[in-house]
Amino acid sequence: MNKISVYVLAFCLSLGCTSIYSQNNNRRITTSNEQNSDVFYHTIERGQTVYAIATMYGVSVDDIYRMNPGSKEGIKAGAILKIPQKDAATVPTESLAGDYTYHTIQPKETLYSLSLKYTIPAESIIQANPGLSTSTFTIGKTIRIPATRIETLPTTEKKSVTKEIEYTIQKKETMYRICRKFNISSNELIKHNPALRNGVKAGMTIKIPVQAEETVVEVKKMPGEREVNALLSAPKDIKKVDRIKIALLLPFMTNEPIPSATTSRFVEYYEGLLLAVDSMRNMGCNIELSVYDTGNGVQKINEILKEDALQEANLIIGAVQNEQITPVANFAQKRNIKYVIPFTSKNDDVLSNASVFQVNTPHSYLYSKAAQAGCDLFSDYNIILLDIKDKENKTDFIKAFKSEMKTRQMEYKELPFRPETFQTDIEQLLSTTKRNVIVPTSGSLDALNKFKSPLRMLAETKPEYGITLFGYPEWQTYTRECLEDFYALNTYIYSNFYADNLASNVQDFYTLYKTWYSKNLINTFPKYGILGFDTGMYFLGAIRKYGSNFENNLDKINYPSVQTGFDFHRVNNWGGFINTNLFIVHYKNDYTVTRTELK
Repeated sequence: MNKISVYVLAFCLSLGCTSIYSQNNNRRITTSNEQNSDVFYHTIERGQTVYAIATMYGVSVDDIYRMNPGSKEGIKAGAILKIPQKDAATVPTESLAGDYTYHTIQPKETLYSLSLKYTIPAESIIQANPGLSTSTFTIGKTIRIPATRIETLPTTEKKSVTKEIEYTIQKKETMYRICRKFNISSNELIKHNPALRNGVKAGMTIKIPVQAEETVVEVKKMPGEREVNALLSAPKDIKKVDRIKIALLLPFMTNEPIPSATTSRFVEYYEGLLLAVDSMRNMGCNIELSVYDTGNGVQKINEILKEDALQEANLIIGAVQNEQITPVANFAQKRNIKYVIPFTSKNDDVLSNASVFQVNTPHSYLYSKAAQAGCDLFSDYNIILLDIKDKENKTDFIKAFKSEMKTRQMEYKELPFRPETFQTDIEQLLSTTKRNVIVPTSGSLDALNKFKSPLRMLAETKPEYGITLFGYPEWQTYTRECLEDFYALNTYIYSNFYADNLASNVQDFYTLYKTWYSKNLINTFPKYGILGFDTGMYFLGAIRKYGSNFENNLDKINYPSVQTGFDFHRVNNWGGFINTNLFIVHYKNDYTVTRTELK
């Protein structure tokens, strides 16, 4: 383990249930979901895949396919899947903590009724589902029920009580001897026997206070219905942080004689984060940053997690490999530390760990949102899918786009690309009464070069067609070769990262970075230095304003990003957060570029 440097710079949950009955617009779930049932029901949400759903519930993909045969051909948002309870036949009632029963909320069910049904304290249900609120406690939503049960028998407890015994004073006994005999003060003895003020006389019967243990039987009182349901609307206090403690874990490979290209990108991310720390310090924020080299594998990670700086952190950022991410995620969850995964979008920890914030949007969510945005943009266009056989085909996006168009009953045309007849073929499909948008099935530069010139010529010679191009995130790296074509073809692209090099805030960042480090940013997509800066500014600003439990105020955080937009949403009631922000970038005919943020 190599600690590089330390920079010291200056549920009950927020939820609101008002109604006794759960509601979800017009959706009605009529499935049976008894406590001992072997199945429950999951309503598919946008961007979810069968793999993610299976992982979320700890079952196999084959389990879902077996119970839902049609799901093998594809799943659709809003549809309902039957899910087997994990080890339903073998998990005993008194199973260990960590075993859960999954429950699909039915009409008229409340937090109170579920507490009674499963004999579980309502607080335990809330703790097992940090995202539970009035907006998520609705018909058809799934929650998990922990295995811990309420004791059904009365509780017994031994308590110390004071009792009085009678004692007859013997001949020649004095107050002193009586007090010593029963280990009591004279004042206490007189308090129980006022007649002793007149003197101690043989034959008197007096009362002696003594301590005794008594078994008390107590029946635990269940909170009332209104009290339990009100837990969902109890306000959540902001846990203010005087000094924000961050730990950055990245593979800096300090033993490399010459840093590799990959290592250089991680160093740049760190440099961008330092700029964010400095900016927040200038705003009066007190920050302590600890930076560690994780290397490869888990050996260094396990040592790093023993450090005091990790134990006391408010925020952990980093780790790259999945084998490193999982132990860090588990560590963060046990200590209620927010953990930011800045790079990979293929990690499963976010599905069941409420501490995880995944910055890089999983492809399924990205494609689903981009398809939705494309249909919004081009709802009244003549849509042509240009099928280019290519190793970088966007099969999953095109599938999502077609599905969205089918749902909205939007028509589209498909054209196989043939270079020798392309211009004639495309013109036969263009409309003269609508604007036309061309969506290629590949995002590669090679594919773009095959059709952009003839398409541009057609757009310039026959402007009545109103030709528009809709494409992919990687296109922003082709601007050196294709920028003029993008303008001429009124091009739109979707992306979860975008920095407009001509925008003032981007220019300011370039200048600041060069001033600090005497070098330019590495020409990558995305730019790691800006990614580090944006991530630092977003999370440090969130903690500064809304405390260590800032997740309760995500809808109020509006950070004006340089490159990376943030729009975090929980994947389920018990899991973490994924960033679903999407930019639509428009290269206009007037040689300007706009970036629209979709949340």
